Amino acid sequence: MTEETTMNKIVKEIQKIMAQNMAFYLPHVKKSDLEKNGAVFYMNGNNGTEFDWYVNDRLPAFMVFYNDADNLGAAKLMLFPDGNAVLYLYDEKGKRLLKEVSICIEAAEADIAALAAILRNEADDKGIWDADVEDICTDIEPGSDMLREFTDRRRDYMVWINRREILALNACVSKRITEEGWKVGYMERQEPCDEKDSGWVFTAGNEDDEYCSDYQNISLLSVGAVWQQLDSDIFKYIDMPVGTRLIRISPESFEIDKNDKEIYTMKR
Repeated sequence: MTEETTMNKIVKEIQKIMAQNMAFYLPHVKKSDLEKNGAVFYMNGNNGTEFDWYVNDRLPAFMVFYNDADNLGAAKLMLFPDGNAVLYLYDEKGKRLLKEVSICIEAAEADIAALAAILRNEADDKGIWDADVEDICTDIEPGSDMLREFTDRRRDYMVWINRREILALNACVSKRITEEGWKVGYMERQEPCDEKDSGWVFTAGNEDDEYCSDYQNISLLSVGAVWQQLDSDIFKYIDMPVGTRLIRISPESFEIDKNDKEIYTMKR
């Protein structure tokens, strides 16, 4: 009898952890209340295994779903390269987050990386998306060529990786944007003042010098908060170098400020 692979053991451990925690925190939820009686699904259909592994620094989520018309999640496990994981448990048919549990999967980082390579090869590459993990072959040993090819793919995501790092840094943001509902009309990347500063300054483009010189009119937010909550249009520009000055020229795009055009200002 062939010995079970380490990668398959990791998947089995994920299934076990999710089942045990659901039994403890959601004892009133029966298997019949869950899709495929509580099967664990590998949710690679949104970004794909490679993108989540290299850009989001984790595997795609492992999910258990309620078996009803809404089909919301009952449990979601996020596994990170170092073996740490976070499990979210949802009550009321997925409408209420009940519990967040921190977990450590007993596996070497190299084995979790090998699992990522296998999942890319056996799920993504075969067009298997958001499937029951039992329908994905993980009981195989990845060859050196598979691992090398998967590792080499990291370079294809460097732009995204760099942008992700910038999203965590701070930026100065005009309160015309944060409080009055204007989108970014002008963005300038200055020399960062410390390691937590991106150097980015975001304004609506309709402020005068007096307004901008008053610190009470400026908020300090992460670049990620500006992108996610205030203006998603900035994302593809945030890795531009110090000294960059951009103006909005349309509802969707910016260009280098050459002082020869009016700023296109607009509200969210």
